[in-house]
Amino acid sequence: MTEQAWPWPTGAATGIGSLPGTDIAEAQRIVLGELPALPHLPELPARGPGADLVGRSAGLLVELPVELYAARWRIAPRPGRDLRRARDLMERDLDQLAEQAEEYAGPVKVQAAGPFTLAAALELPIGGRMLRDPGAVRDLAGSLGEGLRGHVEAVARRLPRASVLLQLDEPSLPTVLAGRVPTESGFGTHRPVETEVARGLLRDVIDAAGVPALVHCCAPDVPLELIRSAGAVGVALDLSLVTDLDPLGEAIDAGLGLLAGAAPTLPPASGRAPTSAEVAGRVRRVWDQLGFPRRRLAEQVVVTPACGLAGATPAYARAVLTACRDAGRRLAED
Repeated sequence: MTEQAWPWPTGAATGIGSLPGTDIAEAQRIVLGELPALPHLPELPARGPGADLVGRSAGLLVELPVELYAARWRIAPRPGRDLRRARDLMERDLDQLAEQAEEYAGPVKVQAAGPFTLAAALELPIGGRMLRDPGAVRDLAGSLGEGLRGHVEAVARRLPRASVLLQLDEPSLPTVLAGRVPTESGFGTHRPVETEVARGLLRDVIDAAGVPALVHCCAPDVPLELIRSAGAVGVALDLSLVTDLDPLGEAIDAGLGLLAGAAPTLPPASGRAPTSAEVAGRVRRVWDQLGFPRRRLAEQVVVTPACGLAGATPAYARAVLTACRDAGRRLAED
């Protein structure tokens, strides 16, 4: 593996994205306080439509307006109140980020759904998921890439001393590649997207955004080689879902950074949040099983919760972020 500079500091920790509650000012304070090395823009889905992953990300699309219909997001003939709400929420979040982190000078992470998760969730005006129409998926990827470029620029304007890191959330990517996304009737599935097509469109979106990008996939069978070869600098995954270490080892050896989801998103039966020693130990065990030298661990790995924390209590969510932060510092001292 060639030496490279990672777009995060040694011993960093960050959140995947979502947090509980509806107060963006408080959520941003928690993130900046608990994750000073790599803060992220919090997502608060409890605020309702437009704050959810699909609606929030669809609000970034260029010349592809969306609306809610029967509690599902679909492409709309023209912009309406649902789209305005999603964009207003995002503007409010960015303004709060600027207010609290005006002098921040390190990396900051923003998140959005990737093209295939959006294609598997958004519906065409005539019904059915966009995934059923390859041309619509290409248009969606182009619109998303343009929208993400504008989003990154908006963050950079507000935080001129910071560097932006983009996270593409792709929980549906493995099912899209395997042809397991159900049709509208539920009696069939959509055709699988070919690996080369997926790689090309994902690369197009990453290139259009213009900043280092990682892909988050909290599902089994993460397509690590596809993600790496599409130009991502890292992958975020849940360590508890990794059953075959060989593909992960190959990807890391080839230069892919790892955001290691090592803390459970919901409390165990005891209700106790994991300690930093427990989180760090979990990351170390996987790294040692992969056979890489410890000196590389804190440089190439960022410690994170297993996934988003929207379903946790505020106290547990904060405790988990604290444990991840301190675990990252422990790993840097190894």
